[in-house]
Amino acid sequence: MSARPSPVPEARPCVVCWSENTAPKNVYPADINHALAEGLREAFPSGEIVVGSLEDADQGLPLALLERCRVLVWWGHQRHGQVQDALVAGILRRVRDEGMGFVSLHSAHFAKPNIALMSVNPTSPELLAKVRPGGRVAAWGAYVGDSLDLTVRVADASHPIAAGVPPCFTIPHHERYSDPYAVPPPESVVFTGDARLKDGSVDTSAVGFCWTIGRGRMFYFQAGHETDPVFYDTNVRRILANAVTWAMPRP
Repeated sequence: MSARPSPVPEARPCVVCWSENTAPKNVYPADINHALAEGLREAFPSGEIVVGSLEDADQGLPLALLERCRVLVWWGHQRHGQVQDALVAGILRRVRDEGMGFVSLHSAHFAKPNIALMSVNPTSPELLAKVRPGGRVAAWGAYVGDSLDLTVRVADASHPIAAGVPPCFTIPHHERYSDPYAVPPPESVVFTGDARLKDGSVDTSAVGFCWTIGRGRMFYFQAGHETDPVFYDTNVRRILANAVTWAMPRP
């Protein structure tokens, strides 16, 4: 990566919505990054909401954009390994050392930036062992496509990310992630969820987590399977807008 440019004061806070262009076009015609940006533009009409993709120049995050980004919202699934290590290092620096916010969505739990951030504070071997022998940071206990929907429940009503969110709401969601989640202990589990399965049973898991990573704040939201229109849901959009506000760098 080239030398870092001098910081330039921004009149509008910059939020970057990033995805890898692998979502089904019948659900997300312009991919998930554009669906995320659409919701955030409604929430922040005076903000600078930018979309980036793995296939864009500099993998959608040229250095000048990364330097002025206040919050980075990231969704990935099939192409984690193609993200350049230098970009991951830049994201880690911006969050940990400079206070940029990071919002990670669904299968981005295995994205390189997510794993790097979750590795800043050591994850206990005991927690990894609960996931599977030789388990890895940010792995879930199970990934199974046997659910019909997910009822999201507010678990920490006092948290700013829960502001204005109903106590529970249901979205279509056909892939469940099961506890435990092999990550450092969160500051708050803001949301939990009940996945209703095809056999009529329910699998309850944590859905929304918060951490402080160095100088930056991070939120992970478990829901967001690409075959379901999760990021068009009004309540999910409110959660993400709240998360962006909460993750903005503090003075």
